[in-house]
Amino acid sequence: MGHAAHTQNSPAGQFSEHVTVEGIDVYMEGRGRETIVMIHGWPDTHRLWDEQVAALRDRYRCVRFTLPGFDAGKPRRAYSLEETMEIFRRIIDKVCHGHKVILMLHDWGCVFGYQFYMRHPSMVSRIVGVDIGDVDSPDYQPTLKARLMIVSYQLWLAAAWRLGGRIGDAMTRGMARAARAYARPRDIGSRMCYPYDIFWTGSHGGYKNTQLFKPACPMLYIYGKHKPFMFHSPAWLLELAEHPGSEVLGIDSGHWVMKEQPHAFNEAVAYWLTFSA
Repeated sequence: MGHAAHTQNSPAGQFSEHVTVEGIDVYMEGRGRETIVMIHGWPDTHRLWDEQVAALRDRYRCVRFTLPGFDAGKPRRAYSLEETMEIFRRIIDKVCHGHKVILMLHDWGCVFGYQFYMRHPSMVSRIVGVDIGDVDSPDYQPTLKARLMIVSYQLWLAAAWRLGGRIGDAMTRGMARAARAYARPRDIGSRMCYPYDIFWTGSHGGYKNTQLFKPACPMLYIYGKHKPFMFHSPAWLLELAEHPGSEVLGIDSGHWVMKEQPHAFNEAVAYWLTFSA
C-alpha cells in the first residue's frame, strides 16, 4: 500500500516528492536518470544522508527513508528480516517502476541492503557500501579485544530494546554518545535496537536465513580508517578491489564517514558513479 503525499519544487528549484509505502515515509529529491536508494543504520534516520542528497540531487534521483521501526513518530515494533526485505522491495517497486537502482548503504543499512541485493540482484545496478563489509564471512576474524567490544555494545543495545521505556531510551542514547553518533538525541531511542535483539536472541525469526554477500555488480566500498576495529577482512578488500568496476577507499574518519568527511566522501562517490556507469 502506498500513496503520494506531496510533490513540489524546493526553493532551490529541486524537484522533491514524498510518498508513504507500507507506513514508511519515503523522500525523493532530484530528477536524475538514475536513482540512488540510501539506507542508514543505527542510531540514525533518513537525515543521515542530508549532505549526500545536497551533493548528488543535481545528477541523480535520491530516495531515502527511515528504517522500519526506527522512526520516533511510528509505533514501536520489531521487523523480521523477511518483513524488512519485503518493505524494501515494495518501496523500490513503487518509486523506481522497474528500473534498477543504486544502493547507498551504511551500518545496518549495509546488512539489510546486502541481503536485499542477494535476493533481488536484478533490481540493483551498483552498490556503495559504507564501513560494513564481509561481517558474515568466515574470513572476518576480529581480534579478541575487538570481539569483546562488539559483543559488549551489541548486548547492551539488545537489553535496551528489551527494557524499552525511559531506561531503554537512556541506555541507547548513552551508547550513541559513546560511539559519537551524529543523530539528534531526540531521534534516538530503544526502538532502534531491535536488530541487535534479533541477532543475539533469534527473536522474530532471527537472521538465520541471511545469504553470504557476494556482489556481482560493481561496488564502491568506503570505510573509516580511524576506528577501534574494522568491519571487514583484509582478504575481502583485496577480492573486491580486483572485481571489475569495483573500488575500495579508506578515508581519514571514524564510522560515520559521510558525516565526518562529507566533501571527500561525496567527491569519491560522484567520481565512481560517473566512471562505473
